[in-house]
Amino acid sequence: MLYHLFEYLSAHYDFPGEGLFRYLTFRSAMSFVTAFLVGILYGKKIIAYLKRKQLGETVRDLGLEGQKSKEGTPTMGGLIIIGSTLVGVLLFNDLTNIYIQILILTLIWIGLIGFIDDYIKTIKKDKAGLRGKFKIMGQVSLGVIIALIIYFHPDITIRPKRYHIPPAERTFKTAFEPPRKSLMTTIPLIKNNEFNYKWLLPKPLRNKVWAQLLLFAIAVTFIVTAVSNGTNLADGLDGLAAGTSAISIGALAILAWLSGNMFFADYLNIMYIPHVGEISVFLSAILGATLAFLWYNTFPAYVFMGDTGSLTLGAIIAVIAIFIRKELLLPVLGGIFLAETVSVLMQRYYFKYTRKRYGEGRRIFRMAPLHHHYQKLGLHENKIVVRFWIVAMLLAVVSIVLLKVR
Repeated sequence: MLYHLFEYLSAHYDFPGEGLFRYLTFRSAMSFVTAFLVGILYGKKIIAYLKRKQLGETVRDLGLEGQKSKEGTPTMGGLIIIGSTLVGVLLFNDLTNIYIQILILTLIWIGLIGFIDDYIKTIKKDKAGLRGKFKIMGQVSLGVIIALIIYFHPDITIRPKRYHIPPAERTFKTAFEPPRKSLMTTIPLIKNNEFNYKWLLPKPLRNKVWAQLLLFAIAVTFIVTAVSNGTNLADGLDGLAAGTSAISIGALAILAWLSGNMFFADYLNIMYIPHVGEISVFLSAILGATLAFLWYNTFPAYVFMGDTGSLTLGAIIAVIAIFIRKELLLPVLGGIFLAETVSVLMQRYYFKYTRKRYGEGRRIFRMAPLHHHYQKLGLHENKIVVRFWIVAMLLAVVSIVLLKVR
């Protein structure tokens, strides 16, 4: 709203400082600081409210060190992240930008699904929470809506790279083709690393709108569902999901800013995406909000984010990666979430397989998800979390470096 106010003032009055709001860097910094301060100042009040209402975590006895001490710790802390992010976004983002509108929808939509799940667990005292089929239905519905908007909205375009123009002959005008609608994305480690989803279709169907849309909707839905659920699985130790999510969000903010800047996109020889740079302001807000939450979530945690936060953070990471056409980097950038998910799947299916074949179930890990395996090995919770953060930082750096490795 401040962005639009200063836009109005600059158009009608000679107002001092109005030019600052034209810069993404300034608005990103302000949205980060605002969301962080709101999260810090009001986070404590939200935690106190959750305690008064006795909306605490119910912990199953899994035989883990320090586990019972978490009993009763307030959950639904994701409200801190969502509320603080919305304040920063509404103040400093261009709300007419279609990418920002979709991200606000995602923030509220998935946040509501997570909140309902936490509400059933804490208020209704049903440990199962929201049934899986309803949770998946909500995620799938959002994925389909996002796919439809990306496919049809006229402002969502890309400018593919021009490999046939030698670097010495490139100018501001020749570096990129005119913007156009496309299902193009980026494949890391490939020389000409642009890939169109329609190439996966049989040749007779490649130019059929319904076939392209169906394939793209399936891809978007799978990515949003997988990443949001992967983040949810990582929410098992104090600071783990929040810290690793913050690192991924920071890397995405850099990638979004580069993708939305014509000069840097040309220099790095990456896809230029008009209007997508505005996402960096949104990402700065959610990064500030997540760090504010982490202030209260580090060991020993005063609050847990619950599904309200973990599902939302994962969905935002997935949607932004799709917007900047870097979703195929997610297995690297979100490597921690991938490892957590794979460990659960391996454990479950190997147990079923061995029980059927040998009459007794066997396990690959001492416990899944992966962070519990290391707890069973005797490592302290804090050491596991910090080491996961370090790995997440390395993966974030690798993801950015992959822009030039082909």
